Amino acid sequence: MASVPAPPEAPPKPTWDPREPGRPWLRPTIRIRLTLLYGGMFLIAGILLLSIIYLFTAQALHVGVADLPFKIVEGKVQPTTDWCTLPEEGSGEQFNQAVSACLQHQRELALDDLLRRSLFALLGLSIIAFAFGYAMAGRVLSPLGRITRTARQVAGSDLSRRIELDGPDDELKELADTFDEMLDRLERAFTAQQRFVANASHELRTPLAINRTLLEVHLSDPGAPVELQQLGKTLLATNERSEQLVEGLLLLARSDNQIVERKPVDLAEVASRAMDQVRSEAEETGVEVRGERRAAVVQGNGVLLERIALNLVQNAVRYNVPGGWVEVTTDVEHGQAVLLVTNTGPVVPAYEIDNLFEPFRRLRQERTGSDKGVGLGLSIARSVARAHGGRISAVPREGGGLVMRVTLPV
Repeated sequence: MASVPAPPEAPPKPTWDPREPGRPWLRPTIRIRLTLLYGGMFLIAGILLLSIIYLFTAQALHVGVADLPFKIVEGKVQPTTDWCTLPEEGSGEQFNQAVSACLQHQRELALDDLLRRSLFALLGLSIIAFAFGYAMAGRVLSPLGRITRTARQVAGSDLSRRIELDGPDDELKELADTFDEMLDRLERAFTAQQRFVANASHELRTPLAINRTLLEVHLSDPGAPVELQQLGKTLLATNERSEQLVEGLLLLARSDNQIVERKPVDLAEVASRAMDQVRSEAEETGVEVRGERRAAVVQGNGVLLERIALNLVQNAVRYNVPGGWVEVTTDVEHGQAVLLVTNTGPVVPAYEIDNLFEPFRRLRQERTGSDKGVGLGLSIARSVARAHGGRISAVPREGGGLVMRVTLPV
């Protein structure tokens, strides 16, 4: 039995227990860190914006003698701009109104200039704030990226990976440690499953090997009757197929429902073998087995793919009506290999379709008193199809029977 590697050591646990009622408020949690970060950024941006606006305002309102829209020359007032006009003669009231109008217009120009500069300052600070916030958010959320990358590696059947996140005992550290604990439990469960598969492999191979040896010894006897010789050959072929099936199922279990060793397999050949195996049973029940099979080569395990076709064709023959038929076709459609098994038979309610693929589940009228099987054929077929990256579906056929469709990537 192959040795199973020991699971890695668990990462260090946080120094606090989140389930305890007295959680420390000063613990550097993500909420506190984000509050301080964005609050500080807002405070700094506000101080900078206030300082800039103050400087612009002081500059706009700072009016020297040379900036006045008029100047006094030898006791007379002379305008210095085109938009400031003062009367050459007039009363003091008229002169004061003209000066007030000039000063009001100058204030409006100063406010317009202040508004324009403030908008440019706000735009620049906004760009800086967004860039700084993006960088800081990436730094704060970087542990989540590390958790996501580890989860993707684990999804690829690498249960030995761990996050082992270091840093302060905040919510992200708690999440990473919890995820590592979950991975530890999953790895222990899969290790136990691998150990069970290894033991089952030994226990299942041994009696089959003994049967094969006894049959080969019996067939080597030249004095054995012809009937026994023929029976021995049939039993030897059946035993050999059982060994191949056990090897394929154990390979599926060891691979965590993924086919590791793939070889080119033609679904047309697989379907033909399945039809040959059930042809005698179909003739006994009066069911015609037919169909046109075109080449459809996929990458997978030939024994398991043959099991899919055999289960579907056997079900189509056994759950049929006298004088009915079973049609088996293979083809390549839209870049996928398709195995289609259509059969006549009793009417199948649409709401019973999903139950057919569950282990030990059959139609209600066949649930008791039937010797047609134990209800594992379709569940095995679905598991094998999923392991090859494909899917299997069933729809009721008009007039009775089913249409089983298996699609596999080419």
